[in-house]
Amino acid sequence: MADRSRGFMRDEFVTYAYILLYIALSSGQIFFNKWVLSSKEINFPYPLGLTLLHMIFSSVLCFLLTKVLKIVKVEEGMTLEIYVTSVIPIGAMFAMTLWLGNTAYLYISVAFAQMLKAIMPVAVFILGVAAGLEMMSCRMLLIMSIISFGVLVASYGELNINWIGVVYQMGGVVGEALRLIFMEILVKRKGIKLNPISLMYYVSPCSAVCLFVPWIFLEKSKMDGNGPWNFHFVVLTLNSLCTFALNLSVFLVISHTSALTIRVAGVVKDWVVVLVSALLFADTKLTVINLFGYAIAIAGVAAYNNHKLKKEASRVTSETPGDGESIPLVSLPNTERG
Repeated sequence: MADRSRGFMRDEFVTYAYILLYIALSSGQIFFNKWVLSSKEINFPYPLGLTLLHMIFSSVLCFLLTKVLKIVKVEEGMTLEIYVTSVIPIGAMFAMTLWLGNTAYLYISVAFAQMLKAIMPVAVFILGVAAGLEMMSCRMLLIMSIISFGVLVASYGELNINWIGVVYQMGGVVGEALRLIFMEILVKRKGIKLNPISLMYYVSPCSAVCLFVPWIFLEKSKMDGNGPWNFHFVVLTLNSLCTFALNLSVFLVISHTSALTIRVAGVVKDWVVVLVSALLFADTKLTVINLFGYAIAIAGVAAYNNHKLKKEASRVTSETPGDGESIPLVSLPNTERG
């Protein structure tokens, strides 16, 4: 009995350790990216270049883990048709999301960017209705209205609003919403289930190619114009490694808990980012209106997550593996930007 109790406590400790690791890595990665992009010491204001570096690093590590060391197995079932019609669009939208979202950090504060990201469920729902994946209902309309109202209030309370940064951030939101729609099509209509490492194994090279093309035209000339490339190798390698570790932490949390836990942890992380960024960065000045609006938006996001998880649970219980349906993992959050 005592051994069983100690085993239970050990499992609980490990679970909470994974959750705290995810929150710390997710929050820290956002601050790390902001610092690399805006720090005069690093002098690397190239969001495209930074994101391209992340994707190349992720591609190499995923290849080593799955094909060389064989620590993680890549799920079977991927075909050329699925790769072209689903993985490439997911990779392209992922690249767009990371590029525009990281660029936004050059113009707006981390806290305000996080507040604008709360509008994500609205974009996902609207695009889902257009794609035939969601059904319009009074309940969902109310939830979307609450989220939108909260984001508007938070934006109204922003003291130093920069509309260029807002446009970049909202572009990143649209890209992320499209990525999630393509993910849902991949798992629902094509029956492919992928863990985070397998997903990054397929998506990272595609995203790297999609980022390389605009990088040549938009940032390479700027980097060449500043003289010989002066990479802070250790800093950029650590930054890329933290990004990969964040993706791995999502896998650990989901494998030891549930999709609900990762969503709740994500809400906690959002508040940590907003509050801590006010202490770390001089461009972050929170107001009561900011926090009030964000609290309203987060309440709407929580209601949306609860609705989606109940819907997913009812769908899974109504299906069995014998029906010929695969039961996929819930779509993962965008870990690259936290």
